[in-house]
Amino acid sequence: MTVTEVGARGDGIASFEDAKLFVPLTVPGDRVRVAVKEAANAKGDGLRADLLEILEPGPGRAAPPCSHFGTCGGCTLQHMEDAAYAAWKVGLVQGALARVGLGDTPLEPLSRTPPAARRRARFAALKRGRRVWLGFNERMSHRLTDLAECPVLRPGLFALVEPLRGLLLSVLPDGGGCDVIATDLEGGIDLVLVGPRSLDRAARERLVAFGEAEGVARISWQADERQPDGRGTPEPIAHRRPLAVSFAGLPVTPPPGAFLQASAEGEAALVAAVLANIGEPKRVADLFAGLGTFAVPLAQRAAVHAVEGDAPALAALNKAAGALRLTTERRDLFENPLTAKELARFDAVVFDPPRAGAAAQAQALAGSKVPRLVAVSCNPATFARDARTLVDGGYVLSRVYPVDQFLWSAHVEVVGVFSRP
Repeated sequence: MTVTEVGARGDGIASFEDAKLFVPLTVPGDRVRVAVKEAANAKGDGLRADLLEILEPGPGRAAPPCSHFGTCGGCTLQHMEDAAYAAWKVGLVQGALARVGLGDTPLEPLSRTPPAARRRARFAALKRGRRVWLGFNERMSHRLTDLAECPVLRPGLFALVEPLRGLLLSVLPDGGGCDVIATDLEGGIDLVLVGPRSLDRAARERLVAFGEAEGVARISWQADERQPDGRGTPEPIAHRRPLAVSFAGLPVTPPPGAFLQASAEGEAALVAAVLANIGEPKRVADLFAGLGTFAVPLAQRAAVHAVEGDAPALAALNKAAGALRLTTERRDLFENPLTAKELARFDAVVFDPPRAGAAAQAQALAGSKVPRLVAVSCNPATFARDARTLVDGGYVLSRVYPVDQFLWSAHVEVVGVFSRP
């Protein structure tokens, strides 16, 4: 059979007995031999297949740059020729908008993130006997790909993989595992180890020694959130040097494991799109503000009210804000969105929710009279849903910026500009 397109999750799609057949690791034009397996999802929207052989490659196929391609679940699209890949990423955004009747919205050119730019990663580790597997989960599996290379990570992050294996060999029990959240910040690398048990004194000493030997700036231990005594609060183990991430020149010290845009290049593209389209407001609300990615640069041109539900992130922003025209509020915007009455004092609103989107807050915004909105999203589907709500409330979606921050994956970020006519 012949693959005709690539679906939203990165699998090739072919036709099989009047049903869609999802074939991983293929591109349009590939003639393939496959083994049909099972329903693709609970809705029965097609069948999955294993790729057995490429009989004839399609014109958009390229040589993957990583030896782990095909097993590692981190990158699913390294086999696509670059121009076809970029067009597919734009198509994800266009398709999501078209499904809610906004397919005519003008799209700006795709912003690209280069290889070796990812500054944050979450590895999984597992100890078996005298060996530690460390890497990412395989596709559609809980098994681990033991990393020998990774072309998307910053070199400083990948350089820690082998030393981490040695550390975890001495810390983990046989058959035990943990996750490692590694972030490359100004001042060095921040590590958070997330495991199912507490650390004894010997293990803590090993972590301290590891930080000294490898030059790691900060190391924390976090009990797995599923454990009754953990609740996901990182416990500091070693802090050798100050750490920061700078927004518009202002250094902010993030709490251990804090959310951060995946790359500096992707962050710069998102911030540039927001600043270019916010206009000249006097008062701005930054909703789901996090550490201040948008609030800090906005506060250099307007009074900003930053709203965020995560207390440690908000505390870090508050501590760094200094003389900026910036106020903050801790608030769960999913359960308690700003109302139309509360929004009335702002000339513009920026909102950047997690993947689930901002359904409740979008509904409140749709009933408000805020002149200009800029929405940032890491999920085109929920962005499109919320955009439809805003348009139905009288806003005009004037342009959309696609940003490819997660190279060779099926994820794409979006910035949308809304105004009241």
